[in-house]
Amino acid sequence: MANYKTAFRPADLLIPRGADMEKWAVIACDQFTSEPEYWEETAKKVGDAPSALRLILPEAYLGAEDEKQRVEKIHAAMQSYLDGGVFAEYKNSMVYVERTQSDGKIRRGIVGAIDLEEYDFSPESRSQVRATEATVVERIPPRLTVRNGAPLETSHVMLLIDDPEFTVIEPMAEESGETLYDFNLMQGGGRVRGRLLGEKQIAAVDSALGRLREKNGLLFAVGDGNHSLAAAKTHYENLKKARPGEDLSNHPARYALCEIVNLHSEALEFEAIHRLVTVDDPYKLIFEMSLDLELSGLPSEQRVKIHRNYTVRDLYIRNPKSKLAVGSIQAFLDAFIKENGGKIDYIHGEEALKRLVSEQGRIGFELEPMKKSDLFPAVEADGALPRKTFSMGNAEDKRYYVEARRIV
Repeated sequence: MANYKTAFRPADLLIPRGADMEKWAVIACDQFTSEPEYWEETAKKVGDAPSALRLILPEAYLGAEDEKQRVEKIHAAMQSYLDGGVFAEYKNSMVYVERTQSDGKIRRGIVGAIDLEEYDFSPESRSQVRATEATVVERIPPRLTVRNGAPLETSHVMLLIDDPEFTVIEPMAEESGETLYDFNLMQGGGRVRGRLLGEKQIAAVDSALGRLREKNGLLFAVGDGNHSLAAAKTHYENLKKARPGEDLSNHPARYALCEIVNLHSEALEFEAIHRLVTVDDPYKLIFEMSLDLELSGLPSEQRVKIHRNYTVRDLYIRNPKSKLAVGSIQAFLDAFIKENGGKIDYIHGEEALKRLVSEQGRIGFELEPMKKSDLFPAVEADGALPRKTFSMGNAEDKRYYVEARRIV
């Protein structure tokens, strides 16, 4: 493989040909985890058509009795699509993407591959590619189960670059090239258009990233898909352990499909990720949290809105456990649930939280979004942030699965 200035490089991309793309593309598997009805509606829309829905395991079904059978069907569908000529392959390619979001704004990105040798998700990492949030190792195995034995990958990973002068991605908007796809996304996802980049354009992207690397210590921060990328890294490291002494420098599993996006894009907004907690004794949780975090109506830097029994209390944390309210809340909830049992769901959007919290035994914690300008400095200074600290935009604006690539 040619030498590139950074960990981001072209890939042998697989794009569906002749498929109904609106039925093919489905949203990231880690969305609508508490709303299986969303995925049931997606399945109805897809019907029997070729679809990325058959290549992923929505997290809404994690832990289901038929999880093993679902994974087996995923692997079979992947091989069937490869054998059946569903894909056209574009060797050594990048795709410039324009995503029209649900709010009408256009988010620009470039799809390629990231070198997993340059990625480290440990909190103390100083690698070129880093996690922005704490990686929960218990969340890797389900994704690893799908990746183990899979002949291909599709991806919802988005990597952020800190490019305030718009030197890497945005110049590609003025370039020409073959349009690979242009279609509406199902379930309110807006629209997406992808254009193939030529050799000169790829070289320009690589050079611009190289210049950015000279300025920034941290080049790529994982914005979405942190645990999926961690599973890809774990899969590759396991492969190396299983084949000691073998040259895997060009093995396709060394790389992972992703889209790079500029943190400074006007279309990119940080949204808070709220907590929906289900426990046997909600009153005990609220009582112990009030004591531990010293919840009060007196203003402080850390605020949280607590939803319970159709009421909302606006409270402040007087005894913080972290620099961010989300960190203080998460630290308490993790300890409480470890001791008492229960479940935490991570909810995108205030309305979804209000709707879901109405069921018996549920408590909602509505959090404030962090400023996106604080992201790179915070990761540089403190390492990974508390998990699920922020979300990039609404749930409907997450990346949809379109491209794929072989990993064997």
